[in-house]
Amino acid sequence: MGFKCGIVGLPNVGKSTLFNALTSTKNAEAANFPFCTIDPNIGVVEVPDKRLDTLAKLSNSKKKIYTTITFVDIAGLVKGASKGEGLGNKFLSHIREVDAIIHLVRCFESQNIQHVNNKVNPVEDLETIKTEIALSDIETIQKKLEKSKKKLLSKKEIEILEKSLETLNGGNELNNLDQPSKVFLRQIGLLSLKPKIIVCNVDETILKEGNEHTLSIINAYPKEKVITICADIEDQLSSLTEDEKSKFMREIGLEKMGISKLIKEGYDLLDLETFFTSGKEESRAWTVRKNTSAPKAAGVIHTDFEKNFIRAEAVDAADFIKFGSAEKCKENGKLRIEGKDYIVKDGDVLYFRVNP
Repeated sequence: MGFKCGIVGLPNVGKSTLFNALTSTKNAEAANFPFCTIDPNIGVVEVPDKRLDTLAKLSNSKKKIYTTITFVDIAGLVKGASKGEGLGNKFLSHIREVDAIIHLVRCFESQNIQHVNNKVNPVEDLETIKTEIALSDIETIQKKLEKSKKKLLSKKEIEILEKSLETLNGGNELNNLDQPSKVFLRQIGLLSLKPKIIVCNVDETILKEGNEHTLSIINAYPKEKVITICADIEDQLSSLTEDEKSKFMREIGLEKMGISKLIKEGYDLLDLETFFTSGKEESRAWTVRKNTSAPKAAGVIHTDFEKNFIRAEAVDAADFIKFGSAEKCKENGKLRIEGKDYIVKDGDVLYFRVNP
């Protein structure tokens, strides 16, 4: 089950550097001129999980497979993107393909890296991005409400579109709509409803304390997830061995890599959970959305498993680790037999029984 996070922002804010750090590659070109990224760079990143590490050891598994998130480095956006300025149309089409947005904003001063607006103002930069996304959504709604297309819509759907258009034209966001309305709007491809994280890219000297720019973002967006990282440091760390990484982090006083937190926040933002399978052949983490039924979870492993589902034998990962195996959990009354109505919980170790 694949999930994508798109890294968006104005040109020269560090998107490609962050992408390289996330994916431990040098696939994305990082250069001091606008639009050095044209086609999106795509990288698949493992989601570290200590529970899986322990399960694999206890089961003496031949293979260990983490769940993953896909990150997409999208071309820089400029004012007027919704009307095709810069690489606007490509930018907006690439955002439509991701499940969540990482808004990267520049929060550092530098004479060596030009800013597309010749000044560092992360709140203004973020408003530019949000405005262009909103303008794109307005155009999408207007097209849906064209006379010839209205015939294909229900009365309720027309009401939702008209209310959304009024909200966006008033400079407001769509967050206060009810869930059925949001589901419908996501289906027609609105961008402003995609879940998002704001990432402040800073230099090493103010990584711990932040600065006036990071503070301005926190104050302007109190309800949003905001993370502060130094993309340059993360990029350097990504190429080091574990020992070198630990030493470097101690030297600069960095307790935890920013990208580790970003990956976790992205996973949480998308409302995802992890369940495990564990045996001698492999221990593996699987990704599902919250409130997924056992048959649906089985279908993530193989589509036939969902159709032929009989039951699931479930053990909590904490119990598996405590007692050392599924068999020991069963002996201690910690193994559960769950049917088709069971909702999978984060940390479940599952054994599916299916018809041959």
